[in-house]
Amino acid sequence: MNVSLNNVDATRGIIKIDIAKDDYAAAVEKSLRNFRQKANVPGFRKGMVPMGMVKKMYGKHVLAEEINKLVSEALYNYIRENNLNILGEPLPNETEQKEINFDTMEEFEFCFDVALAPEIKIELSKDDKVPYYQVAIDEEMINQQVEAYQSNFGTYVPAETVEEKDLVKGTIAELENGTPKEGGIVVEEAVLMPMYIKDEAEKAKFIGATANTAIVFNPNKAFEGAEAEIASFLKIEKEQVAEVTGDFSFEIKEITRHEKAELNQELFDKVFGEGVVTSEEEFKNKIREALAEQFTPQSDFKFLTDIRDILVAKAGELHFADDLLKRWLLAANEKNTAEQIDADYPTIVKDLTYHLIKEALVKQNNLKVEDADIETFAKRVAKAQFAQYGMLSVPEDVLANYAKDMLKNKQTLQNIIERAVEEKLAGWLKEQVTLETKEVTPDEFGKLFEE
Repeated sequence: MNVSLNNVDATRGIIKIDIAKDDYAAAVEKSLRNFRQKANVPGFRKGMVPMGMVKKMYGKHVLAEEINKLVSEALYNYIRENNLNILGEPLPNETEQKEINFDTMEEFEFCFDVALAPEIKIELSKDDKVPYYQVAIDEEMINQQVEAYQSNFGTYVPAETVEEKDLVKGTIAELENGTPKEGGIVVEEAVLMPMYIKDEAEKAKFIGATANTAIVFNPNKAFEGAEAEIASFLKIEKEQVAEVTGDFSFEIKEITRHEKAELNQELFDKVFGEGVVTSEEEFKNKIREALAEQFTPQSDFKFLTDIRDILVAKAGELHFADDLLKRWLLAANEKNTAEQIDADYPTIVKDLTYHLIKEALVKQNNLKVEDADIETFAKRVAKAQFAQYGMLSVPEDVLANYAKDMLKNKQTLQNIIERAVEEKLAGWLKEQVTLETKEVTPDEFGKLFEE
């Protein structure tokens, strides 16, 4: 077997695969013997069908299957072994491919078109200036986070009278002419918070009420337009809500109030782990570090967005085998149409260009992502997810196990690998250029992504 590449031009080539009988004869013979062992042919015991009959019945099918397998392996082995950077997938050549006849031919030639990625060489220097946005962590942000932790780690305590944010538990009963309706709706252990009552008059009925008193109110007025909430509150189907328009009594059994945790060592330990911080000042400094760490990936993402134009300009005009790429896009997705591909092609090429630039920089500068890098990145993702719920002192073994489970999902694994590569690329690029650091508020930072 002989495999060769003919470079038509810098953007495309034709891979030719010449296959002789010796390349496939043994595999075909072996496959036919397997067919003989399994074939059920009337008049013959299993495994005793004459080989001539087996060849007549299955020979062409087996030959085609083995040839196709051989061609596929040869094609991709050649691409891999010769480090060919191709775009898309190889496509059957439409001009040089000779007709194949498995009945009469013993030697075969297959031709495939390949679109070749352009060579990219980019030189960066400190003369290249790129903005790098850092979010200023001010006292207001820190205090807001302190209050959030105090609220998250707070407790519910009994209260004497109802306030707007209290949790009120009791029994609700449907009324008719001011008394419990026979066969009406009754819900034990009902729960509501006055702050979520939309109608101010209905809300006012609860404010200042005490335990063991009954409030007469109208759920339809209290939660006007919120069918799902009313249905959940009354334990009925959503379709029944429109029929329930009367008053209900709410017999208050229990009033509980949420109290924020005190700003003390107990809270410090719950948030960051036992003994990690021992004072309010250290607590706030640790919060400042955590907030800054949360913004770093976004700052790097914005940096990569801003440096994109510089990289594209330095790469110069890249040329592609447009017709081949369009053929591949059409073949790769049956929902694609030639008209849609033509319309989208400029954007596709633009995105492809930047993808190839990043790929070239990663390869040329040996920015490898090892298994340890992937595991570390996954743990950081896990840590960030826990942090969203105020859990900043998650044990290392819990993070490691959570990250390990995340990486079992192929899509998640691929996403983390791509993000880890981008992080390495961003780190390398920041060392090559001059960063024009700019401090911005969180609002200003958010607006940068709206442009």
